[in-house]
Amino acid sequence: MMSNDTIAAVATPAGTGGIAMVRLSGPQAVAIVQPCIAVAISEPRKAVLSTFATGEGVIDEVVVTFYRAPHSYTGEDVVELSCHGSLYVQQAILGHLISLGARLAEPGEFTRRAFVNGKLDLSQAEAVADLIDAATPAQHRLAVSQLRGGYARELAGLRQRLIDLTSLLELELDFSQEDVAFADRGELLATARELATSVNSLLDSFALGNALKQGVPVAITGSPNVGKSSLLNALLHDDRAIVSPIPGTTRDCVEGLLTVGGITFRLIDTAGLRDTADEVERLGIERSHRVCNEAMIVLHVADSTGNIQPTEPPHDGRRHLLVLNKCDLGTLPVPPAYEGSAVSVSALTGYGIEELKQLMASAVSSESVGNALLTNVRHRDALLRVSRALNAVAEGLAAEVPADLVAIDLRDALHHLGTVTGEVTTDEVLGNIFSRFCVGK
Repeated sequence: MMSNDTIAAVATPAGTGGIAMVRLSGPQAVAIVQPCIAVAISEPRKAVLSTFATGEGVIDEVVVTFYRAPHSYTGEDVVELSCHGSLYVQQAILGHLISLGARLAEPGEFTRRAFVNGKLDLSQAEAVADLIDAATPAQHRLAVSQLRGGYARELAGLRQRLIDLTSLLELELDFSQEDVAFADRGELLATARELATSVNSLLDSFALGNALKQGVPVAITGSPNVGKSSLLNALLHDDRAIVSPIPGTTRDCVEGLLTVGGITFRLIDTAGLRDTADEVERLGIERSHRVCNEAMIVLHVADSTGNIQPTEPPHDGRRHLLVLNKCDLGTLPVPPAYEGSAVSVSALTGYGIEELKQLMASAVSSESVGNALLTNVRHRDALLRVSRALNAVAEGLAAEVPADLVAIDLRDALHHLGTVTGEVTTDEVLGNIFSRFCVGK
């Protein structure tokens, strides 16, 4: 992408609407627009009404807003033209601006220029795409927090501490012949381990951050005929899954999305768990076990008229909730191990369904939304490399490995951390990131 030309695009969604916006950014933005309107573009951040005309006549009345560099989204001169949302008007204005010397912007080029000009770091630029895609309050809060730099500040602090640690080792290398110690190896080792702990804490947050972004996976599991499919339908208020008194009806996973308290849950109805000679049902049960292992929340559905199974939740890092279904037909006491994590429901009458939803919402710490959560797979992969490099640094310091070898691992950690925020990057990476954006953003 060239940064010395002027780009233009329709910045509002495709289609007909009440208002549309055509945006220009670049050194010739004012010079290209000025001949088309009847007022002088001079005062920044002031919206003025004018006609937009070509040599063939007036196209529309527009509101013109000018942002002078560097005080704009891209850091360049930006002109925004708000017009009526007719498809013809949008394309006529855009086409005329291109004929006067503007270039049609590529996907994400406005935000890429903001990154190149230092208005955003790379993690904030990616948060722009997440904000556009946000469909729930939790996703919105998470994207806004990252766009405002909460996550970037966390990474900046890590980067500065890494630079300080690297500097001490580099000084030791520079004066290796002088028998001068700039830092105690024990202190360096403690610092390296602290940094590794901080990075691992961010990595641990990926499960929650990615779940809030993509939908918290919830597995509905239990024996055949306890009402798993009926529970899924009751939660979704939709006949999503087939309900039958015949055991083994559900042989594959059935999914549906549910939003509670601003958080999206991805509900997965699984095959009933039992021993079976049916090959297709057995494959469905194997898939059920995989889904349970990958879910953040597991709903163990039991029949209130029979024996409660399981009697104790597994201790595997997931949140396990006991759902006593068919409470309209009978009730059984909650096992002590499930106190506070159980609810009686009737998928048939709807009793207890709202209480179950709130129990699910409380299982996800909504207070974490807005903190420095890791949500991006690219960031996760980079931080895994940082973690491995820091572990190598700690091992080297503990084993009294020469400083020049330890410094190699430290520089490796700095490199991978820099790829997250954009201090270190390539055109290929940037092209892949910004290709996700819409044209006009």
